[in-house]
Amino acid sequence: MSDDTKPIESLTKAEARAELERLAAEIARNDDLYHGKDAPEISDAAYDALKQRNLAIEARFPELVRDDSPSKKVGATPLPTFAQITHARPMLSLDNVFSDEEVQGFVGSVYRFLGQMPDGSIAFTAEPKIDGLSISLRYENGMLVNAATRGDGTTGENVTANVRTISEIPNELPKDAPEIVEIRGEIYMAKPDFLALNARMEEEGKPTYVNPRNTAAGSLRQLDPRVTEKRKLKFFAYAWGEMSEMPAETQSGMIEAFARWGFPTNPLTRRLTSVEDLIAHYNAIGLERGELEYDIDGVVYKVDRLDLQARLGFRSRSPRWATAHKFPAEQAFTTIENIDIQVGRTGALTPVARLTPVTVGGVVVTNATLHNADYIVGLGNNGEPIREEGHDLRIGDTVIVQRAGDVIPQVLDVVLDKRPADARPYAFPEKCPVCGSHAVREKNEKTGKLDSVTRCTGGFVCEAQAIEHLKHFVSRNAYDIEGFGSKQVDFFFRTEDPSMQIRTAPDIFTLQKRQEKSMTKLENIDGFGRVSVRKLFEAIDARRTIALNRFIYALGIRHVGETTAKLLARSYGTYEAFSEAMKAADGHTGEAWADLNNIDGIGEVMARAIVEFFNEPRNIGVIEKLLVEVTPEDAEIPSVSASSPVSGKTIVFTGSLERMTRDEAKAMADRLGAKTSGSVSKKTDLLVAGPGAGSKLTKAEELGVEVITEDQWFELIGEGA
Repeated sequence: MSDDTKPIESLTKAEARAELERLAAEIARNDDLYHGKDAPEISDAAYDALKQRNLAIEARFPELVRDDSPSKKVGATPLPTFAQITHARPMLSLDNVFSDEEVQGFVGSVYRFLGQMPDGSIAFTAEPKIDGLSISLRYENGMLVNAATRGDGTTGENVTANVRTISEIPNELPKDAPEIVEIRGEIYMAKPDFLALNARMEEEGKPTYVNPRNTAAGSLRQLDPRVTEKRKLKFFAYAWGEMSEMPAETQSGMIEAFARWGFPTNPLTRRLTSVEDLIAHYNAIGLERGELEYDIDGVVYKVDRLDLQARLGFRSRSPRWATAHKFPAEQAFTTIENIDIQVGRTGALTPVARLTPVTVGGVVVTNATLHNADYIVGLGNNGEPIREEGHDLRIGDTVIVQRAGDVIPQVLDVVLDKRPADARPYAFPEKCPVCGSHAVREKNEKTGKLDSVTRCTGGFVCEAQAIEHLKHFVSRNAYDIEGFGSKQVDFFFRTEDPSMQIRTAPDIFTLQKRQEKSMTKLENIDGFGRVSVRKLFEAIDARRTIALNRFIYALGIRHVGETTAKLLARSYGTYEAFSEAMKAADGHTGEAWADLNNIDGIGEVMARAIVEFFNEPRNIGVIEKLLVEVTPEDAEIPSVSASSPVSGKTIVFTGSLERMTRDEAKAMADRLGAKTSGSVSKKTDLLVAGPGAGSKLTKAEELGVEVITEDQWFELIGEGA
């Protein structure tokens, strides 16, 4: 009797180990035949028998369960929640372009950064941009060890168990693959599978799904991997993270390596050298878009040579060597039923059109942004008409709605021929609809022009601003307090119970103490419970120490996004230094003001907003209370740059650089952990002067700043000729 027919209760431990090895290989082979080659050799019943035998042996010998066990592909024990995985290398997003001229601009920027003439010598790859969910797959010694979503780019959700159910993703790589391999790509749901799923849901009397992309994302985040498996998700590989060894020197070569290792790659990817060819390929893919079995929303262009990618480097959130050429937004006709005002955390009054529901690109749209008061009356930022004859938008109008970039709905234009006689012009409010404070348009001191945005002057007196500020504070890229979302913010803000009330950020961190002294317990409130309250308090406590850049971003300073917060954290190092410098910059003069403006990426408008925030007594009062409860960590210099001879130093480049462009010089300094500045001051550590250096060189000599040549710069950083 062979092992494959021997009763399981009769198997020895050695026989069971051998049988599990055989079953893993046999099931994997049949998976490939069925899913990869569309050529199954056995019936579904025979296949199920193999899997049932594997499960039964594992149940008798749990210590023998293999890392590549088929049971891990069909559904492990349902997970209570998703753990987090920190990406070895960040998963950054791409910049977008929407026109042929912008494609020309992208290609031109690559040549300019590298200091080359646009002579067609640089090749690019062009590949469809899959409308799915980004994923990173990590292999060690050839075996899949974890899979993570993009998340915030630094940390993603651990969805390893669910990814193992996707047949197109191999659990094991060929023996010639490097020791560490991180494959990145897109998980998606094919259109036929999506339609079949919706048909099944309809037959069962259940709500249908909106579109394949959201369905794929939701399917991958199921707590039970068995649900994920039933959704028939698919995968395309197109990028990588950490690699212990590079199998190729070009983007196209890497894609070929992925295919050799068993990953699906997109057959519509091309290697091209001219702008005209890139655009022609984009147009060709656009014509095929409706016939493809998967959704795409554009074409991605990438510089092909990896050494050029390394030279071009990254901006704070995206690579310089790649961009996404998006397809035009989809449009539809509908009617404006009303116009409401939403008040944001900075007091901005944003008009929102309430629309007769209409489907645009597979999504039902009921609301759309109208941007500001000028947009409603038909004027652009410079006062020029933005619609034919400068006509306005009115309640009752038939309008053209589009999803800009296939994401944010907006009203594009009005159909005048269908304007009803009773269509009402919209009068933009002069007072905040929430708190009744005056709503004003600030005047730009330099240009004398009115700001396009109308703002409530109520500050934290305005309930809407206070609530939106709290929502921003606990948002994912700020404090990211698990279990503390918009619904919880609304409850805690509006409750009249002082033991539960949260009106400003510091109140979050005193909630547990107040609850301990109160007779009214949060766990007895509908929507909460003993376990959820305990987890909420634990999540709050886990954020009592936080990265400096997240702390700065969470403060909700006008114009300060995630990228700027990182710049400020890196430039000042500690919260104390940052805060004192901003207070010293009051009056917009002096050394502290100059230092702030000299940070690359900080303009005067942003600088004014930051300084004004730190010179508002109400803001300082809130921050002082917050600092009693939390501790912002000092900013860390990236480990890759810690041993650099210029790490932490402030560098100024001037004159005509001959071996690198100015942009490339700044990017190089940034990679090495240095800070670059546009002007020389007492805080400048080093001036790199090329031929023709003028006033900056003179000032550096006056201040005693060290001056070196471009060649000496390369020697200093260990890249001499």
